[in-house]
Amino acid sequence: MGKEGCVGVFDSGVGGISVLRSMVAALPHEDFVFFGDSANAPYGEKSTDEVLGLSRANVERLLAGGAKAIVIACNTATSVAAARLRSDYPELPIVGVEPALKPATLAPKHDRILVMATPITLKLDKFHKLAQEWGSDSTVIPAPCPGLAARIEHGNLDAPDLTELLQRLVGEYRGKVDSVVLGCTHYPFVRRQIRSVVGDVPFFDGAEGTARRLQSLLAEADLLKPEDEPGSVTFETSLSKPGELDLYQWFFDQEC
Repeated sequence: MGKEGCVGVFDSGVGGISVLRSMVAALPHEDFVFFGDSANAPYGEKSTDEVLGLSRANVERLLAGGAKAIVIACNTATSVAAARLRSDYPELPIVGVEPALKPATLAPKHDRILVMATPITLKLDKFHKLAQEWGSDSTVIPAPCPGLAARIEHGNLDAPDLTELLQRLVGEYRGKVDSVVLGCTHYPFVRRQIRSVVGDVPFFDGAEGTARRLQSLLAEADLLKPEDEPGSVTFETSLSKPGELDLYQWFFDQEC
């Protein structure tokens, strides 16, 4: 697929739209197709075999739609499937996302770093290697957040039940951490709500780094579209539900 192909982006649902926003800002001339596998969300509470199978199916779908590159806009799918997918598709630029531990550990205050992520992301070797590489000078505190991604999928982000869920998941860390790493692409959409629970500390996520990596790989492969051409964003979903694509657009329009 040449320069005119699209950039295929997938996530288990709406979370990857937070990454999509950064990529569109960095590469406004590109065409993006975002596929949210909301019918199978959340990935973070499935087995590794299930996540790998779903990720492969997502890549095949996006390639069939003309993708010239793939972005795995999901921390869980990146941890489980990125290496296998790169092996299966050696000529295809594939970009993943990972918890932004590196910038958190390089921040002025980095003694205690809270990493919010799905249970599977925090269990896998990829996270532990990342913590060993960048967390030697910090106390890295993993905080599994079962149910949070699924709750964010429903929208209505200012409802009391969401604040109550956050309080149960991370309320104990208020005043006890120097920063928070949002290790799931859903979580930036509730950054404000998380801050109200854990306190006013710096937050880090991998969206901008993913956008930079995509731009670099497209440039290396001579796949960047001419900058004088307008880009586009198309949403697709596996969930056949009235208003689902409207919800995707709503998330894309949100500040996060």
